[in-house]
Amino acid sequence: MKKGKLIVLTGATVVIFFVMLHSNPTTALRTKVFFMGYPKAAFTSEIVEYEYGNLHDKDSKGYVFTEPPIEKATQGYLDTYQVKKMGIFYFAEFIKDV
Repeated sequence: MKKGKLIVLTGATVVIFFVMLHSNPTTALRTKVFFMGYPKAAFTSEIVEYEYGNLHDKDSKGYVFTEPPIEKATQGYLDTYQVKKMGIFYFAEFIKDV
């Protein structure tokens, strides 16, 4: 296989995985938790939509893990996340429970 074809194939694979991992809120959230270093929680915990008052962005929703990962440094629960929709993709970030 030529070097150029290999580069194009690798790039296409990365793009496909990115689209798959950010195509809906739950997979975006599981992806975030997986890359934070908690793969077991990412695959096994149930995710529930969470309503809270500090979320004013109409393109965002709150989610909670029912069996959240525990942060190694502080022993705190990493249970509450905000998932934002940007275009056709979703991105998750940890937020403190309010």
